[in-house]
Amino acid sequence: MNLVKTTDDEAGRGEGREGREARGAGARDGVEHGSTSRGEPGDGSGAGGDGTPGGDGLDHEAADLSGTGVTDPESDTPVPTHEPLLAARVHRPADLMRFLTGILAVAAIFVLIGFAHNTTSGLEDDILSATDRIPRFLISFVGLASSAAVLVVPLAFAVERLIKRDGLRVADGVLAAVLAHGLSLGIDLWVAKAAPESITLALATVTPGSTTLTDPVHGYLAPVIAYMTAVGMQSRPRWRIALWVVVALDALAEIIGGYTTPLSVAVTIGLGLSVAYGTLYAVGAPNVRPTTEHLLTGLRKVGFTPHTAHRATDGPENTHRYLVVQEDDRPPLDVHVIDREQLASGFFYRLWSRLRLRGAAAHAGPRTLRAALEQEALISYAATSAGAATPRLIATSELGPDAVILVYEQIGGRSLTALHAEEVADRAMATAWRAVSCLHARRIAHRRLTADSLLVTEHEVTCLLNLAGGEIAASDLLMRMDIAQLLTTFGLRVGPERAVDLAVEILGAERTADCLALLQPVALSRETRAELRHYNRERRAAADAEHTEQLKAGELSAEELNELPPTDLLSGLRERILAKVPQAPVEPVKLERLKPKTLITVIAAAFAMYFLIGQLTSHPPTELIAHANWGWAAVAVACAVASYGAATMQLTGFVPEKLSYQKTLLAQVAGSFVKLVAPAAVGGVALNTRYLQRSGVRPGQAVASVGASQLVGAVVHLLLLLGFGFVAGTQSTKDVTPSRTVIAGVLVVAVLVMVAAAIPPVRRWVLERLQSLFAGVIPRMLDLLQRPSKLVEGVGGSVLITLTLAANLYFSLLAFDGHLSFAAVVAVYLAGNAAGSAVPTPGGVGAIEVALSAGLTAAGMPYSTALTGVLLHRALTYWLPVLPGWGAFAYLQRKGLL
Repeated sequence: MNLVKTTDDEAGRGEGREGREARGAGARDGVEHGSTSRGEPGDGSGAGGDGTPGGDGLDHEAADLSGTGVTDPESDTPVPTHEPLLAARVHRPADLMRFLTGILAVAAIFVLIGFAHNTTSGLEDDILSATDRIPRFLISFVGLASSAAVLVVPLAFAVERLIKRDGLRVADGVLAAVLAHGLSLGIDLWVAKAAPESITLALATVTPGSTTLTDPVHGYLAPVIAYMTAVGMQSRPRWRIALWVVVALDALAEIIGGYTTPLSVAVTIGLGLSVAYGTLYAVGAPNVRPTTEHLLTGLRKVGFTPHTAHRATDGPENTHRYLVVQEDDRPPLDVHVIDREQLASGFFYRLWSRLRLRGAAAHAGPRTLRAALEQEALISYAATSAGAATPRLIATSELGPDAVILVYEQIGGRSLTALHAEEVADRAMATAWRAVSCLHARRIAHRRLTADSLLVTEHEVTCLLNLAGGEIAASDLLMRMDIAQLLTTFGLRVGPERAVDLAVEILGAERTADCLALLQPVALSRETRAELRHYNRERRAAADAEHTEQLKAGELSAEELNELPPTDLLSGLRERILAKVPQAPVEPVKLERLKPKTLITVIAAAFAMYFLIGQLTSHPPTELIAHANWGWAAVAVACAVASYGAATMQLTGFVPEKLSYQKTLLAQVAGSFVKLVAPAAVGGVALNTRYLQRSGVRPGQAVASVGASQLVGAVVHLLLLLGFGFVAGTQSTKDVTPSRTVIAGVLVVAVLVMVAAAIPPVRRWVLERLQSLFAGVIPRMLDLLQRPSKLVEGVGGSVLITLTLAANLYFSLLAFDGHLSFAAVVAVYLAGNAAGSAVPTPGGVGAIEVALSAGLTAAGMPYSTALTGVLLHRALTYWLPVLPGWGAFAYLQRKGLL
């Protein structure tokens, strides 16, 4: 939150006047801060009356401003306002979450039907037997009345909305109803023509007095539910109650009358709600964020006299901020507006944080506007009472049913984000540490000590902003996380030495050292993690360039280079703290209960196990195993062993320096153990790079060598895929043109590459990864061209790796009497392995098995044979080498080569 000076560039009237001194609540050492010279609103003089533009955080682009003023109801004079145009519609994450929940609920109903058909049939019988005593005429009357009401209630609601000039919501409802009706027809057709019998019997029944089946999904009820939900029924409880009452009565009458089933009603309701929320998220819901006019009206109601209002840079979690100048020389205001859209904006991130982090480290956030208002006000009052330098909270108020406001005093200054390293004075950092110390003395955790939460005044006093995410009665863990966060924030700007020295001076060595175990990325904010990656990347590039020059000049040896400390910031902070407190605990605190890699692995493994168990149950391979040809299996084992020799050739071929063949071979065997815990093709890269560095190869050259081997391997993989795919497609015909399958596959890959390249975030992500992986590859390849034997060795190793592993699959299939041409097996292996390795699971577990089995089946092999052969192939190339890989890994570690 930048608290800055405001000006009015529009009206061109009035005279400049000197600003006022704003004293931050609890400023340390009696130092005043926040002094700003403020031009008279409308004089065009800018901050300080010197003609400079307005302060930080203001929007001065004319194209981004809407409206020229708001009329004061008391004086009928326009109040100038500067506000960016608000989007007419917003895509609310809550709608997406409800849509996904509805889809999962409908899917769960279908799963329930498939696994518990007898239970669902019994439920229907129980309902019918319980209603046998109800008079038929009463059932008929209720059915007729509710059917009419189901159509009348939406019509009446539409009239009410149109009278209130809310036609856009009605249009949203109509669109949702049309989509729900079309989807209902599609499901009805699927159930009638292609669905399993269990689903048909659960969702449809024979119409009384005829032989036709009822509709599985109600063609009129689903559109009505979708319409009423999309049109905004949730915020009107009376209409909502009326709708669900008539829906329940109509559904009950239909079930009793034998015209539908309970599960059909459940699917209908789930479908209607899902379509409604999906439509709202796709087209966007009307924006309910308050405008400046509403804000000024709300300020007058609580006793303020606003003269001008400027939209400032949004605060954390998209909190809207307005800088307001008052009449009659009253102090300026910094107003925070919290609305329902803001509460929903960070929903998915907060949910993921709750799942990922342990207990106190996670932050749930408020669920209602009232809770958000009370939480921020409580933290602000507590911080002021503690004596920390923070803006003083003056007033709070509701701003209609969809927003609340918090009014703070306005303090002049610049945020730490806007300051260069040389502008960050020791005094400013010291006052920040003192303010944090005041909070911690009262057990208050800030939880967001990022650069935009530190406001440096002209007196070099730092005020703490953005208190909304703080906590009272905080645990020691949260306060230690505060210190780790602030150390990193300062370290990113002034370096680790200066940041730690100031912290030790103010907090003391022991208290500073308490955060050592929390100097890890997961303990930091999202913004800080992004800054940290950028900082480390720049520092690493600069260090590599410097070390290369030193190596060329003979000022540094390869052994000395390997002993140099890491250049990342967190390591620098840890080393500086340990220099001050050598006995400080260094073991990181385990904050994560669930890592993204673990979650992906569990999901992929669960899917693979479900798929494989289902296939093994339906195609038991017992007979195939009993009659297996273990001679071919032995040949497959030999091919798997030979692949490690090929991998050794590939790596040594791209390293001009001399390497020990035996140790390099052990490194490739150790890669079998690393693949167990790292995504396919990632663990091997890291292990080989580390091995080369420990073997005396310079870090930059080691990365370039591994990158060159990966690049050549990828090219060889693609060329072999095209070549063997061409051969496999022409073996059954005399035509030498490639098969349609190969052409279709190439076109699909080309289209996917073009689509990925057309999406800027995806394109940037791919380019960054390729740039980091293949940095220095071209110069390395030029060096290798001067030694053709090395290049032949590397390229030959790349080819042999593919051929030996594909041969392993070929002979594994032959062991179970799986006859397919070698070219076809190689093509399937290359395509399936590439597709499976794209899934970020250790060793491509699950994905590779599925891809290879499906590919071999599509090539004409019986599925049970293909699946059994693939499982043997994966056992020989992935699972069985884990134990020798662990032994090789441990040996190389003892020798200092990993």
